Amino acid sequence: MSNLGGFTPEEPVIEALITSTTTATSETGGWTTEAPVTDHLKKICLEMKPDIEKAVGTNFPVYIPISFRLQVEKGTNYVVKVYFGKDMCVHAMIFQDIQRKLTVLEARYPKALSDPLVPF
Repeated sequence: MSNLGGFTPEEPVIEALITSTTTATSETGGWTTEAPVTDHLKKICLEMKPDIEKAVGTNFPVYIPISFRLQVEKGTNYVVKVYFGKDMCVHAMIFQDIQRKLTVLEARYPKALSDPLVPF
């Protein structure tokens, strides 16, 4: 199994999700389609991990960003799917303002790995 940008999946299904070929495109103000996380999004997810854990009231020993959608509008809204084990994920909404400040707006937990990533 490959090392996915510093993340070592505990299950083969994670590698398949990360390496899928979904295209992320959108109209201005619209949401992109779901796509595998980029290195930039991995960094954001790691930086925001404590805030996501606080939002859902638990710590994640396994924490692997899988996919994302984004919307550009007075900053960037991200909704990300983060795997935490046993076919379960957390979906988190993160906002990055034009000064690049990050804020976790909301997190939904637990979610099944197969649940679609829908903006909320």
